Amino acid sequence: MQSVMQNLSAATRILKIAAGLEIGTGVAVIIFPALVAWLLIGVEVSGSTVQLFRCFGIAIVALGLASLPGGGPNEIGRPALRAMLTYNVLIAVYFVYLRAFESTGGILLWPAVAFHAALAVFLLWINNRQAHVRLV
Repeated sequence: MQSVMQNLSAATRILKIAAGLEIGTGVAVIIFPALVAWLLIGVEVSGSTVQLFRCFGIAIVALGLASLPGGGPNEIGRPALRAMLTYNVLIAVYFVYLRAFESTGGILLWPAVAFHAALAVFLLWINNRQAHVRLV
């Protein structure tokens, strides 16, 4: 039982870190949309694209806030876990699509793909681990 609690505690910390990083990224997109767009996907944004990119930043902040674990130190909410897992899978796939089919990508594209894919795998592991704990 101690091992399960340690795993949940570590998973809670990772989810908090992931949520914090998404909140930080969203704030950066809201404040510096052109810089983040250039660093991430290697394109310049201007005009109405800046406004749309800022909407994306707001959505990332909302996702991060919704994904913060609540309750005790070892509690991870299922909706928060599903939200962060879904986001990380979809954004990693979309970034790969941008590079493969749109020939778009900045210097942070592949590190972002690796980060989101690794985090998705870890969150999937947590999800499966939580399901196993409930069955026991």
